[in-house]
Amino acid sequence: MAAGMALLLLLASCTWPQKQETTPKASTPMFTPVEGKVKLMNLDPGHFHASLVQKTMYESVDPVVHVYAPDGPEVESYLKRIAGYNSRSDNPTSWEEKVYRGDDFLEKMLSERPGNVMVVSGNNAKKSEYILRAIRSGIHVLADKPMVISPDNFPMLEEAFATAGEKGVLLYDIMTERHEITTLLQKELSQLPEVFGELQIGSPDDPAITKESVHHFSKIVSGKPLIRPPWFFDVAQQGEGIVDVTTHLVDLVQWEAFPEVALKKSDVEIVSARRWTTDLTPAMFEKVTGLNSYPNYLSGSLDGNLLKVYSNGEINYTLKGVHARVSVIWNFQAPKGSGDTHYSVMRGTRCNLTIRQGKAEWYAPKLYIEATHVESQEEFTLSLKKAIEVLTDRYPGIVLKEIEKLTWLLEIPDSYKVGHEAHFGQVTEKFLNYLAAGTLPEWEIPNMIVKYYTTTEGMKKAMEP
Repeated sequence: MAAGMALLLLLASCTWPQKQETTPKASTPMFTPVEGKVKLMNLDPGHFHASLVQKTMYESVDPVVHVYAPDGPEVESYLKRIAGYNSRSDNPTSWEEKVYRGDDFLEKMLSERPGNVMVVSGNNAKKSEYILRAIRSGIHVLADKPMVISPDNFPMLEEAFATAGEKGVLLYDIMTERHEITTLLQKELSQLPEVFGELQIGSPDDPAITKESVHHFSKIVSGKPLIRPPWFFDVAQQGEGIVDVTTHLVDLVQWEAFPEVALKKSDVEIVSARRWTTDLTPAMFEKVTGLNSYPNYLSGSLDGNLLKVYSNGEINYTLKGVHARVSVIWNFQAPKGSGDTHYSVMRGTRCNLTIRQGKAEWYAPKLYIEATHVESQEEFTLSLKKAIEVLTDRYPGIVLKEIEKLTWLLEIPDSYKVGHEAHFGQVTEKFLNYLAAGTLPEWEIPNMIVKYYTTTEGMKKAMEP
């Protein structure tokens, strides 16, 4: 509420900082406030994440959203999801979509500029260019990951951040996994020396931090089977797995291991990397795209009638000398009763903090505390219980349960388990708070740059003969 009012006053004020105005060539203001509201422009919403930003309403955001996209099934799918949110019986939204359809959608948005924040979530091939063009025009950008998929385009992203600083606009990517409750508590516990000790250095074979994410091409989103655009399976347009989902994992390594520390590219050393394919049959491809044949642009990825998608990847690297391993795996469909899963270990000098989401956990993420190097189990148990008592002030209801000698499960109330889709609203709220403040935390921008440097350098390493 307070953040929304602050943003309302900021937008309505006549003292908007000069650095947030348009480029010198612009003769009209970038944005004329309508009742002080932030106004969204959604550019080419080809990925379902674009609609998840609008699954909830925001006090400081105008309900009118201007959409610029090429005509076709992708924008129609986006609009159908928004209509579904508007018509649902439980807490319906009230978005009003103003849609421009045409191949010149980017130029049209930049020339009309009816809003001051561009949301972009779709085909990744030109996303870096879209971001840079918007930033040059003085438009704030809330971008779905990844913001860059090619090592060749990484300098373009660096330029976008530099230009954003010059123009006083914000560029921010949607890192939903920071809001997942087991990850939040893993981070909290890793900052307590009496429990975790210090983060180990690790080795390539036994990293101090390991994060693995398993995803599925066939899945349910907002209660309905997801139909993916066919370009999603073209790594030239979507990006390989090593530069896509691993963005989240690299972000979490930085965010948990070095919280609020501004990192540098020189802090990263790629040790090794690899990539491999997930193979789809024509029937699988039809199930998730609705197409009964492969588009011509996928011909180079065919082995007979099998579509071989480089959706899997692993990067072994060091960050400020600490060994980390991140890997992403894409399967076609999850086992019955399960979905996308996450595995994570942070190894400290006193215990390991492990998130598992396998069959034993009924495919729900669970956080385990596993004491490793402690002289006294009684002393460690007492320290751990005291730490949990302190954490209950911020996370009421969490309960420590000993499940075997030197191993505990942190039981977490269901009220904290809001789900992946709800995390998009949480990230958007945070972005709106940053807009109200007029700035991002000092560490966010350098760490976004380091994050994408890590993924693109990891891809270069994986492509080596």
